[in-house]
Amino acid sequence: MFVKEAENIKYAVIGDPVAHSVSPAMQNAAFMAAGLSERYGKYHVVPEKLAEFVEFARRNLLGFNATVPHKSALIGLLDEITPEALAARSVNTVTVRGNRLYGDSTDGYGLETALKESFGFNIAGGRIVLLGAGGAAQAAAFEFVRRGAAEVTVINRTVSKAEALVRALAAVEGANTALTALGNDEINQAAAAIAACDVVIQATSSGLHPDDAPPLALEILREAPAIFDMIYKNTPVLQFAKNNNIPCADGRLMLLHQGAKSFSIWTMRPAATAAMRDALDEALSK
Repeated sequence: MFVKEAENIKYAVIGDPVAHSVSPAMQNAAFMAAGLSERYGKYHVVPEKLAEFVEFARRNLLGFNATVPHKSALIGLLDEITPEALAARSVNTVTVRGNRLYGDSTDGYGLETALKESFGFNIAGGRIVLLGAGGAAQAAAFEFVRRGAAEVTVINRTVSKAEALVRALAAVEGANTALTALGNDEINQAAAAIAACDVVIQATSSGLHPDDAPPLALEILREAPAIFDMIYKNTPVLQFAKNNNIPCADGRLMLLHQGAKSFSIWTMRPAATAAMRDALDEALSK
C-alpha cells in the first residue's frame, strides 16, 4: 500500500489531504544544506490506514511529520511520547529509532516563534483568542497555558468542543490562565473578546480549500489587534484582515519553525533555517 517514492526517502509528511504540502521542498533544503543524503517525501494516508502506515514507517523510515487529521490519533499508536505532546494531545513529529517510534510536538514551538517574529508577541502574560477546537487548536492552547498566557478564549462552531477544550486546559498542573469557551453564534461576546485580546489565532482548516467557508462571521474580527492564520494560503480570514488594515500573518513562519525543530529532533543537528525559508517561499510562490 505504501511504496517508497525513492530509495533514499527516509522522512515524510502524512495527511489527508497532503498533496498541498510544501514540507518536502522545505525539509529537503535542510537535508541538502546539512550534506545529508536522506530525502523527505509525502504520503496520502487516510484515517483508516494510519495504523498500517505506522508499521510501514517502523520498517522503512527514520521519521515523519503528521498533519490533519492524524495528530491526535497517533498518540495510541506510538511507543513513547514526550510530556509536551501528551499534554497537547497532539503529535506532529515522529522519530524511528531502534524499531521504536517516538512522538513529539513541535507545533507549539513553531507558533510561539512565529508570533514573536510576526508581531513581537510574547505568550507569557498575553491575551489570546483561538478560533477552533480541533487538533491544531488544542496543541496551541496547551502551549499557551503552559507558557503562562493571561487569557485564552476558545471560539468554535460547536460550543461543546470549545467547552471540552477549556475543561482540559483548566486541569493543566500549575495553570493560571483565565479561560473562556464561546460558540460562533455568541456574536457579542466573541466580538468583545476579540477587541480585548492581543492576537487572534485562526486554527481551523478553513481556507485549506478554495471554497471553504470562513470559521465565523468575519465582521466579528473587525476590532482584532492582530490575526495569525495557521493556514499558509490567502484564507478568507487573512483577506478580511488585509482589507481592513489589520496586522496579519499566514502560517508559513509556523511551518518553517516547527519544521526546523523536527529536523533537529531527527538529525540532532541545527537546521539551516535560511535555506528552508527560501525553499518554502519558492514552493509557495508556485
